[in-house]
Amino acid sequence: MPRAQTVTLLREGDGGLVRRTTLPGGLRVITEQLPGVRSAAFGVWVGVGSRDETRGQMGSAHYLEHLLFKGTAARSALDISASIEAVGGDLNAFTTKEYTCYYARVIDQDLPLAIEVVCDVVTGALIRTEDVEAERGVILEEIAMHEDDPGDVVHDVFAAALYGDSAMGRPILGTVDTISAISRRAINGFYRRRYQPSSIVVSAAGNLDHDEVVRRVRRAFAPVLDPQADTAPPRDARGGSHATAATSVVERPTEQAHLVLGVPGLTRTDPRRYALSVLSTAVGGGMSSRLFQEVREKRGLAYSVYSYAQGFSDSGVFGVYAGCLPSKLETVLDVCRSQLADVAARGLTEEELQRGRGQVRGSTVLGHEDPGARMTRIAKSELHGDPLLPISGILERIDAVTGAQVRDVARELLDAPMTLAVIGPFDESTQFAAAG
Repeated sequence: MPRAQTVTLLREGDGGLVRRTTLPGGLRVITEQLPGVRSAAFGVWVGVGSRDETRGQMGSAHYLEHLLFKGTAARSALDISASIEAVGGDLNAFTTKEYTCYYARVIDQDLPLAIEVVCDVVTGALIRTEDVEAERGVILEEIAMHEDDPGDVVHDVFAAALYGDSAMGRPILGTVDTISAISRRAINGFYRRRYQPSSIVVSAAGNLDHDEVVRRVRRAFAPVLDPQADTAPPRDARGGSHATAATSVVERPTEQAHLVLGVPGLTRTDPRRYALSVLSTAVGGGMSSRLFQEVREKRGLAYSVYSYAQGFSDSGVFGVYAGCLPSKLETVLDVCRSQLADVAARGLTEEELQRGRGQVRGSTVLGHEDPGARMTRIAKSELHGDPLLPISGILERIDAVTGAQVRDVARELLDAPMTLAVIGPFDESTQFAAAG
């Protein structure tokens, strides 16, 4: 079998030794060695999410997340969960619009077990008809639970309004109709076509040895590694994610109205993302933020109000969420629009800029203090093709954000026509002066 290729991405002096090995067939294994801890996190990241589905496949990526834990040739569903829980570990998975992750967190001495179990789950799932049918009911229950929380659903309504009839605008869970209709053959075909080694990044962080992790991963993936396959990560063949301004109102007899007001943002690799993080934090990232102070503290209009920025491979979102009494919705909208317009016109004050940088700086460091966060960071960097920076390098970029950079980003994003999503006791023909 052809030799694997190993490179060092970060040295120990950068905070942790990060190495990457590319195995025959394109499977990438990346680890960060953290000798000072007694645990390890291991994940298999598949570059397939809900945006890779056709309309008829809606919910397939998330459906697979469930089915892969239902059993392999070597393990039953109980064996899979019990093996990790017996050593006090945590085994789970999640699906996003652009990738799916299967992971385990264990004591360092149990990392070999975690590697064996998680890799078996990803490579050896049986996708039996009886499991598809059993899990169909579970997913329909999950959709029902999601639908019962309008604070969650409003984000789906916003995505549909912003991205329209495209995969980016569709819910990750799928719908009752698509989940009820999808067949075992379709799910299995999606699994066999999309879960290819060249689309997968395996990551681990903690008290570990890179070469030992690679040996165990190579052994676990041996049945699916094709040394003749293309070793390059697949090109991004996803459809576009063109965003348009729109207003969408969903009528529900709720006690509270929920809204998301937003615009297209920056891609996840845009160098201006650091300025956007500072902007979002200052606008709605904490109790000292503009929106919290203006909407909640000064006026008492809402209990929850915040802003967020999310980047994808070819697009992004900047949004504001608020939950309030239906009678206060128009006032909340007016205050939010006024604050966003002021930031677009004038930028942040020096005090806001310093506080925003400090919050982003602190959250960056505190958010990477455990092996699970480190495992996630190195995996996303590799999966997205984004150069891996040491934490010190990220902090330097945050500290370098200027008021002028924040103002330029704010003017570019917040001067654009806005999309509004609302859920509450309003007639669906209700007009809110938000878009345009």
